[in-house]
Formats: sequence, structure tokens, C-alpha cells
Amino acid sequence: MSVPARRQRLQRLAKLLDNAIELPGSRRFGIGLDGLLGLIPGLGDLAGLALSGYIIIEGVRLGAPLSLVLRMLGNVTIDAVVGLVPVVGDIFDCVWHANQRNVALLDRYLDNPGGESCRSKLMVLAVVLALLGLIAIILYAGIALLKAVLGAF
Repeated sequence: MSVPARRQRLQRLAKLLDNAIELPGSRRFGIGLDGLLGLIPGLGDLAGLALSGYIIIEGVRLGAPLSLVLRMLGNVTIDAVVGLVPVVGDIFDCVWHANQRNVALLDRYLDNPGGESCRSKLMVLAVVLALLGLIAIILYAGIALLKAVLGAF
């Protein structure tokens, strides 16, 4: 698949995940599949994280430098951690749009690439391991939060 076709596919995916349904009267605020999945406790956040991870892995495959990949991971981490907080995380998801941020970062890089790129299989493996670590942390935090809520009753 050509680079322009991959970019277009990532842009469509990011819009679907972050802003498929714009809130009336606002271009900036909307909800996407990621926000809807987030309504399913635990599993929804993990599914959203997996889809966000796909965008990051595609960025690595397109040659994004390590500094850009780390920024993309940071955006997803913020989204995932705040997403753990009931209600607040759902509202935050309507504003943060980590996937669209990441695709915009990748687009800017691809429009004006520097000399640094990172297409190695080792980098893809490192990103996958980082995402798995993030999933483990979210699972642990979610379980701890659930125990705390249930223990309060």
C-alpha cells in the first residue's frame, strides 16, 4: 500500500475513533468509537488502546523517528490514564482526541521528514511492548479502582 493511501487510512481511523459524531454547534468537540468503547468498563478502554496502538505501529512502519513515537505514546498514555476515571475520562475523551493528535504529528513528519527515521522491526517490537506494559498498568489500576469502589459498600 502506498504512503498516501496509508496516511488516508490512518486519518479516517483517527476520525472514526475520536470524532465520528460531532457535538451540535461544535467542530472541536465530538465523540468517536474510542469514547463509546470507553463506556464499557475495562474492556472498552483496552480495545480503544489497541486501536490507538495500531496508529503508532503504522507510524513506526512509515519511518517516524523515536522522538515522534514517544510523543504519540505520551498522547495515548494520557488518554488511557484519564480514561480510567469514570465520567471525567469520558468527557476528557471528547476533547483530547489522542488519535487525531497522533495522525497530525505523523502527517507533519511525513510532509517534512528529517534525516532521522525508525523503521526497524526492533522499534516495532519496543512499541508493542510499551503498549502491552500500558495495558498491564491500566488493568492493574482498573482492578484496584474496582476493588476500592466495591470495598466502599
